[in-house]
This record gives sequence, C-alpha cells and structure tokens, in this order.
Amino acid sequence: MALCLLGLAGCVTADGQFKGPDAFAAATPREALGTGTAPGLLGSDAYDNLSLGKKQFRAENYGLAEEHFRKAVESHPKDGEAWMGLAATYDRLNRWDLADRAYKEAILILGPTPEILNNQGFSYILRGDYARARKVLRQAQAKDPRNPYILNNLKLLNKVASKGKALE
Repeated sequence: MALCLLGLAGCVTADGQFKGPDAFAAATPREALGTGTAPGLLGSDAYDNLSLGKKQFRAENYGLAEEHFRKAVESHPKDGEAWMGLAATYDRLNRWDLADRAYKEAILILGPTPEILNNQGFSYILRGDYARARKVLRQAQAKDPRNPYILNNLKLLNKVASKGKALE
C-alpha cells in the first residue's frame, strides 16, 4: 500500500478555504522517496514526530507542530515530508526566513515537485509577495496543469492581488 506525500501549507479549496494536511495527496509515493512505512521510519508510528506534527498542524497548534516537525527533521534530515511540514508550520508562524530554508531543504531532497512549488507559492501569497507567488505557482502549474490545489491557489492569488492586501 503506497502512502502519499501530503502537502501542508498551500491546500486551498475552490471557495478559498484552507484545509489541513490530509486534504490532498501528492503523486509521489513515500516508498519512492525512501521514507515508506517500514517500522522505525517516520510516519509509520502514530506517535512519531512526523505524525504528531501533522496532528498538531491540523489542530492549528502551530507552535507544537513546529516542535514535532523540527525534531523529525533533526532525527531524519532526508525526509522531505518532514521538511514540507516544517516549512508549512513556519508559514503559519510568519517565520518566512525559516520557511524559505525548509522549502529549500525539501526541494534538495525531493526536487521541485508541484506540491512543494504550490506550497511555496502559497507561502508567498501569505507574505503578500504576489509577483513571486505567481511565478512559483505557474511553475507548479506547468508540472501539473490540472492539479486543483494549484489552480485554486492561482484563483486565490488573483483575488487577493486585486484587493492589494495580504491574505490573513
């Protein structure tokens, strides 16, 4: 059974509502990333730091989510999903410098996947950096033209950019 990499930061529905990390799955199976569900690997235990980070993120407890995701990347520095969770959490904490560093690590591990680019684009929307958001979201769209989350983030970008203020 292939578990999928979950996007965290940029999951926005067609009506502009933010959804938690279980709202969509990426196309890359964890097994292909070397982070499958074998015992001892992140995500295989409901009480490991990756799982606890996701749980806290879904509950909007971003301080606790950050603690768990940070511990996950410290213990498993090559786990791209943990880095994505950490980046998304830093976005929610408005720690843009740390979010950028975490996205960079996720891209080094997984490559510029549509999911990472989508989340990174959403990060730029949160910051009010619409030019960078558009550039990155277009890159994501080029890789996965029908991805509804990328399309929704582009719609969200157009909506907030026309109003000239950052997303809250």
